[in-house]
Order: sequence, then structure tokens, then C-alpha cells
Amino acid sequence: MNKKFIALAVAAAAFGTSAQAVELYNKDGSTFTIGGHATVGVAGGDADHFAVDQKSPRINMEATQDLGNGFTVDVKGEWALNMLNGGDNSFTTRLGYIGVSHDEYGRLAAGTQWSPYYAAAGIADMPIAFANEFLYDNHGALGTGRADGLVAYTNGFDFGNAGALNFGLGWQGSQDLDSDNPAAGYVDDRGQVALGYDIAGFNVNYAYTGGDIKVLSETEKAQSHAVSAKYGQYGNGLYVAGVVAMNDNMNNYGDDLLEETRAYEAIVAYGLTNSLNLSVNYESVSDEKKSETVYATSAIQAEYDIHPRVRAFVAYQFDLQGSGEYKAEKDNQYAAGVRFFL
Repeated sequence: MNKKFIALAVAAAAFGTSAQAVELYNKDGSTFTIGGHATVGVAGGDADHFAVDQKSPRINMEATQDLGNGFTVDVKGEWALNMLNGGDNSFTTRLGYIGVSHDEYGRLAAGTQWSPYYAAAGIADMPIAFANEFLYDNHGALGTGRADGLVAYTNGFDFGNAGALNFGLGWQGSQDLDSDNPAAGYVDDRGQVALGYDIAGFNVNYAYTGGDIKVLSETEKAQSHAVSAKYGQYGNGLYVAGVVAMNDNMNNYGDDLLEETRAYEAIVAYGLTNSLNLSVNYESVSDEKKSETVYATSAIQAEYDIHPRVRAFVAYQFDLQGSGEYKAEKDNQYAAGVRFFL
């Protein structure tokens, strides 16, 4: 059997981007690179004024060192940029970890990093403007996106023409849901697992994350089972992806934690040879206890590379509204801007 290392968490960090970086140093088995992107444009909606907006600008630095015998150690720090609010903090942590990789033995990393769960559940989180909001409810503490204080192990088996099996395991220690407000509650030790299989351009995944959550002196299980599938590569021809997550105490409505929800995300995109990428996506979260829709949206989006390092985008999101007590006035959203890759 031909076994090949597949770093799920590392690949997840490149979703929806050109994954570019500038290599400043490469000598004697050591490298140092700087990357990231700055994204600024305009945005608004039915309930919001038209204004200048930013879409997750960040800067990162990464260093690697060849340790010999097939082992490589890497360290990465990534910080969100505040490009609009003068006088506020300019940088906040997005990622920060140290990892060790080996083609045979896999990868072990510790710190704030994209989780194995996200590698499976984030396959539709591609467009610049609108997608996969439900993954980011308390994602740092719950481990559904950029997981805080995560130890993760990832590896894979390559079977040649028969495809590739990859998997990831993760663990997080106890931590506050909101570091600025300990009274908001905390989560206890959490574990997660992700499995995926790739063959002939198709990919299917399963992921689980779970552990106790304590809010207002009540302790409950906060867990999610997610299944997903995709075909193709985003930005290159046809790309289709869908995610279903079955959640307990994972999603919020305002300040309220919802006991049982189902979350759905689907996207169909087509990337032309001239780099124009068109997409349509749909997202919804339902309250299974009340049989009501918490929210539902659909967006049409276009992205175009003016230059290999400069991408323009325009998007319009339709508010399909919630139902019952969750129904509110429509708030259709729009956004347009430019992303500059460092």
C-alpha cells in the first residue's frame, strides 16, 4: 500500500484564496515566507447604510525547518488587519501554531489552527463575500473553524487510482466562550474527528466535534455531526459542494444558544478560463425543537482576477427570512470590492 501524508488542516486554510505568499528566505533547509491579503470594498443592505467595508484582511508569516529523516517543523502566525477603524487595535490573532510533518507518519500541530472538522464542513466556504456563517458561531471555542488551543493530528492513505483516504483528530482543553467575558460560559475538554475520501474529482466527508458547554450554570453537550460532498476545484470549471450539520448547542440566535439545529450550505460555481468565477449558494439554519427556520439566505457572486495578485468581486445576498418567532424584516445584502494578495 502506498501511504501518503495529506495535511487536512493546512489545506483548509487555503480555501477560497489563491494561497499566495512571498518567500523571503530559503537556505540550508530553512524557509521564511510572508502572505495574506487585504480586501476592501463597499457593502450595505436593506437595514444597513452603504459604507466602505473590509472582508477578512489578514497578514501571516511562516517559517519551516527541515529536521532530516523526512521530518519538517513549521511555525505560523496570522493576524487579522483592522483597515478601517483608526485608533483601534490594528492586529488580532487568527492563527498561531507549531507543527511537525512527515510523509509517512503524518502531521501533528498545536495552537490556534484550522480544525479537521472545518476541513470537512468548510468545503462550501469559498466565496469572498457570503458563505457558511453557521460554522463561525463560537468557532474558536467549539472547534468548527479556526479552533483555539487545538492539538491536531492528520494523515492519509493514497491508493493510486482507487482514491485517497484522509483523516484528522483534534483535542481542545477547557476555555471561555468569550475571552473578554468569562460570565458568557465555557466549554470543557473537546474532541473531534474527520474522515474524507477522494476519487476521480469527487470528495465525501464526515466530521464530529463534541464536548460539554456550560452557560448560566447549566451544563449541556455541545456537539455536531457534519456530512459533506464536493466535485471539482473552486475557480477551475464546475465546482459543486454541499454540507449538512446536525447540531446540539452549537448555533446562536442573538445571545441565545439553540438546543437543536440543522444547518445546510450548498454552492454551485463555474470558473471560466479567463478567471471569471460565477457562483450561487444557499444557506439555512433550522430550529428542530420548534420546527422553525432561524434564517435562510441565497447569494449570487462573481469574482475576477484583474491580475494574479488582484481579485475583484461583486455579490448580492437575498434574505429568504426565518419563520415563526425568527421572522424579521428582510435584509438583502450587497458587497463589491477588491482583494490584493500579498
